[in-house]
Amino acid sequence: KFYKIWEERGYFEIDANKNIRKDGRKFCIMMPPPNVTGSLHIGHALTFTLQDIMTRYKRMDGYKTLWQPGLDHAGIATQNVVEKQLLNQGIKKEELGREKFVEKVWEWKEKSGGMIVHQMRKLGISPAWSRQRFTMDEGLRKAVKKAFVNLYEKGLIVRENYMINWCTHDGALSDIEVEHKENKGKLYHLRYYLADGQNLTANLNRQAEVSRDEFGGCKRGTNAAQNLNQKDEANYREERRGGVDFDDGSAPVVRDRGEISSNKAYQSENLPYIVVATTRPETYFGDTAVMVNPADERYKNLIGKKVVLPIIGREIEIIADEHVDMEFGTGLVKVTPAHDTNDYEVGKRHDLEFITVFDEKGILNEQCAQFKGLERLEARDVIVAELEKLGNVEKIEDYENQVGYCYRCKNVVEPYISKQWFVKKQIADDAIAKVGEGLAKFYPAHWINSFNAWMRELRDWCISRQLWWGHQIPVFYCDECGHEWADEGEPTQCPKCKSANFHQDPDVLDTWFSSGLWPFSTLGWGNGEELKNEKWFDGDLAEFYPNNLLITGFDILFFWVARMMFQGENALGKLPFDDIYLHALVKDEQGRKMSKSLGNVIDPLVSIEEYSADILRFTLALLAVQGRDIKLSDEKMKLVRNFTNKLYNASKYLLLNESKFANLSDAKIETKLGKYMLSRFNECVREVRENIDAYRFNDAANAIYKFLWDEFCDWGIELSKADKGSVRELGAIFKEAMRLLSPFMPFISEYLFHELSGSNLQSASSIMIEAYPQANERDLQIEKTFELVIEAIVAIRRAKATIEQGNSKIAKAFIKLNGNENLTEATNY
Repeated sequence: KFYKIWEERGYFEIDANKNIRKDGRKFCIMMPPPNVTGSLHIGHALTFTLQDIMTRYKRMDGYKTLWQPGLDHAGIATQNVVEKQLLNQGIKKEELGREKFVEKVWEWKEKSGGMIVHQMRKLGISPAWSRQRFTMDEGLRKAVKKAFVNLYEKGLIVRENYMINWCTHDGALSDIEVEHKENKGKLYHLRYYLADGQNLTANLNRQAEVSRDEFGGCKRGTNAAQNLNQKDEANYREERRGGVDFDDGSAPVVRDRGEISSNKAYQSENLPYIVVATTRPETYFGDTAVMVNPADERYKNLIGKKVVLPIIGREIEIIADEHVDMEFGTGLVKVTPAHDTNDYEVGKRHDLEFITVFDEKGILNEQCAQFKGLERLEARDVIVAELEKLGNVEKIEDYENQVGYCYRCKNVVEPYISKQWFVKKQIADDAIAKVGEGLAKFYPAHWINSFNAWMRELRDWCISRQLWWGHQIPVFYCDECGHEWADEGEPTQCPKCKSANFHQDPDVLDTWFSSGLWPFSTLGWGNGEELKNEKWFDGDLAEFYPNNLLITGFDILFFWVARMMFQGENALGKLPFDDIYLHALVKDEQGRKMSKSLGNVIDPLVSIEEYSADILRFTLALLAVQGRDIKLSDEKMKLVRNFTNKLYNASKYLLLNESKFANLSDAKIETKLGKYMLSRFNECVREVRENIDAYRFNDAANAIYKFLWDEFCDWGIELSKADKGSVRELGAIFKEAMRLLSPFMPFISEYLFHELSGSNLQSASSIMIEAYPQANERDLQIEKTFELVIEAIVAIRRAKATIEQGNSKIAKAFIKLNGNENLTEATNY
């Protein structure tokens, strides 16, 4: 009921607080746009609660305030949702074609997308809903094109062959879209026979083979492959062990084929072999070298010799590369340049052949002999069985390693060479420098170290995605003269040869490209005239960019925050944020991550239904210690529910004695108890303001909690029973405390304020657009007097309990003071 009134009256909009606005005060904060496919989870609830606290506080404090809401089109996620729906109807997207499929996605978006926006309202948040944007609305489409063309013309966007992260379902992925998980797999030790030329022709199809998809005994290259995850070095080196056959672990053994009793066909051969280990035998068809360290005395005689790949019989050379770690594994490593991150770099250094062994769907190609047509993962056991039959498998061991998965579909991700669009890492240089100069502050401060560390290791960012839903890359290719150009508009002819025969690049941009423009594109940058005076207005950029504050989870520091930093700096020459607050994760009471399998997921919508939005919000705020994970539980929400009950009971008591109460600004505080409570309230206001300004939300919430419960209710209400004249004053102070509480608990504060005013929201203005309390001077003398009063009361209660008179009335008690204080006027308390 309240929320509907607030929204209908425009209280969330920029001009809502005109009557209390102060010159020169502006505040802008951007909502991290949730996916159009999403539903409200507890992480959202935390982010939106903290953002709403700041927004309501600034609005009440006289700032011209914009909290910009919106939704992200979520390329992969949204396309997957609609694809699945069509498949349930027996329709493949290819049958519809691109244009019709995109129409279906828009239909779904209008009908079912954005459910999260309605869920957010239940939390009581107050963004400027009239300005809600969508990352693919007409204005933001223009902004994306402008940003792309700008970077293209600067040479900061290029299309090149790189080794990238490739999902055989979803296509190209950036580094941070790959999730690495522990995997229990196998390590295959395979034999490669030396090709001396002796009896070579007769044995091409019987050579022992070793494949490897991960870098074994090599040191990592100083320039690891473009645009692939930098794995932990220990894990990485572990995953790709190369080898030669050893008897005692100290010297390579040259084994004759006559020693291999399992394969009688080899018994007449006397060719030595090496052993190399791999977790991915299906990629060995792409091996183009084996390498050793040139300083390794064990293998100097092997450099320049060749081994033969089994089944296909291709010879590959043993090369020397100083990046091989002689101390790790056997010091002998196979090289698959087209299917391994570091081998890609080795291949470029040694000008090796890059042989791709499967297509974009993961289907083995003609390089794989009789295994052509098999899916890469399904082919593994079939290939190994054939190698075993040929005697090329030395042994197979259980093995644990890290495997990369697509963050969306959970498919195993491949290192894959592909021609894609990239943003050059140099785009971030100026942003890195300005952050280093302190022009953006992180809260907690330690996050600047993570930011700087990641930015130092930044690689070119793959921004092309093989999808139909998203911002289609605004690059065009002439079918007549081959000219390539980027265009913000809708071209009708090739600018070079004037031909009308041209086509647009079919790929779409990574979702994070458009959301990286969010802090300024939503303010009209690059929008042309689209949605002007509806979603944005002249002067918005000048007033609200840079944004004052960003609040988001630390887990998207690199996905989103870093990209906004360098996109904003590149487009406007300024970092997009003054302050960046990164909150931690919401976990269960035992500190475990929430998961369906553990059954410990707290659904914010269920919590709101069971407790209230206010209780969930205040609990999250109380627990939001900077840099510390939040341990949320029902017990903690029950404690806050008790707090709300305390507030209701306090208001009921006050209304038993007075029918309504004046605002504090109109009230005369004359009684000693009134003066004491006012002084303590001023201290509370000071603490709350100081802590909100420093983004210490837990300390701000705790200050309000302690004042209202421990001081106002426990002592103010109780002592007023001995001084009824103070009740009117306490009611005015309590009303002002509801203003102080309003950003944290907007519903109960609104309700109780009107109850004590003898009004209602339907016919009166809301406290959310009234001035936030200011901290006035404290009365330290009256505070000292009441400290003694409270100490005396506590001492008398303890004394009564000691003589088992705790609940009995006593006629008189004597108090001896240690100092010279005079409590004569306070004896009635």
